[in-house]
Formats: sequence, structure tokens, C-alpha cells
Amino acid sequence: MTATGERGAGPDPRRRAAEIRGRRAETVAAWWLRLKGYRILARRFRSGAGEIDLIIRRGRTIVFVEVKSRADETAAILAIRPVARRRIARAAEMWIARHPALAGLDRRFDVVVAVPGKLPRHLVSVFDSEGRSW
Repeated sequence: MTATGERGAGPDPRRRAAEIRGRRAETVAAWWLRLKGYRILARRFRSGAGEIDLIIRRGRTIVFVEVKSRADETAAILAIRPVARRRIARAAEMWIARHPALAGLDRRFDVVVAVPGKLPRHLVSVFDSEGRSW
């Protein structure tokens, strides 16, 4: 314990392990999307509004991608709550504002689900720019 009575144990090992799994899932998702013909524009974009795991482009479409790694696909999809979708949508607006030359392109919000032992699953147009799921 520290002089103030707090524990100085450092970061939670479970949280650290989840962070490592998430980064690996993002890397695998990026490669998977490249194989599908997308170009990676940004990884782990952070703004005051939120974070976007991957920002990709194919043709005239910019895609903002949330990557979720869970034990099963249903758990991964359910982990993207409405508040997270709205944060991603706000962060996407901030990214577009920083890249005005791309503002005229179509936009989409996708999800890549990473489940151990399976290929990633790319779910297209999962929610809209207001964070509402289809």
C-alpha cells in the first residue's frame, strides 16, 4: 500500500489481457479487410468523442469499423451497445471534419467479429450515423 492507503498493484492483468486480445483482433481484421479489397486509412483513431478501431476505404465508400473479440459471435455483437455506436458515429464526424477532401464520399458503419478459432466475420452496415442499429 502507498502512504495514502491505496494499493499500488498497477494495471489489472485481466484488463491488460483483454487489451492485447483486442489489438490482435484489430490486426487480423485489418488484414482480412485488405484481402477483401479495402485500404486502411486509419487505425485506432481517437478523438474527444470516442475511438474508431479501423477506418477503411473501398471505391467511393469510407467505412468506420468496430472490431469486437469475444468467445462467441452473439456476445461480440451484443457488446456494441447504443452508447458506443453513438460515440463511434460522433468520432466519425470528427474524422471526416479533419479530412474534408473525403467528405463527399459515402459512409458506412461496419463491425468485424473475431471469435477464437474462426475467420473474422465482416458485418456490413450494422448501424447508421445516428448510432441506430438496423
